[in-house]
Amino acid sequence: MKMIIALFAFVAVAVAAPQGEVTVVKSYENDNTGFDNYRYSYELSDGQQKEESGELRTVPGAESPSYVVRGSYSWVDQEGRAYTVTYVADENGYQPSGEHLPK
Repeated sequence: MKMIIALFAFVAVAVAAPQGEVTVVKSYENDNTGFDNYRYSYELSDGQQKEESGELRTVPGAESPSYVVRGSYSWVDQEGRAYTVTYVADENGYQPSGEHLPK
């Protein structure tokens, strides 16, 4: 019986703990024009941002067209430092770059 009471007390404390700040979507855009290209972006109240666009293109020597995707995403860490990664993904693979990434 004491074990059950202790378990309920533990659950009550865990549920009553502060939940932290609520993250809100500050902006959102989505432009999907069909099969051959797209673009979207968003920004959140906690500093996160993402934007990406993709287009179908013909690659010389390839059997079929492939997508080229370009974009970036960023966030702010707990110490307030901002990080941004820009990238291209194409027939050569995923190619990220950012000041904090190794070269």
